[in-house]
Amino acid sequence: MSRGGGVGITNAVNVGIAVQADWENREFISNISLNVRRLFDFLINFEATTKSKLASLNEKLDTLERRLELLEVQVGTASANPSLFT
Repeated sequence: MSRGGGVGITNAVNVGIAVQADWENREFISNISLNVRRLFDFLINFEATTKSKLASLNEKLDTLERRLELLEVQVGTASANPSLFT
């Protein structure tokens, strides 16, 4: 009879170990899910910030290009008409 009782205890221990392992797996999966979500949130914020900064830089570059074109025209005009400087 002691054998039967030992098998019951062994089964209970095995079930306890399985339950503990299951909880550890669930906790691991939960941590992975949380970190994936944090990464996703970071990437969304990074994209928004980057788009905003690139748009601002693009506007500044457009302004500089227009100024450069104006200066090129002024230099061309001055080169073609040196009498303007006398």
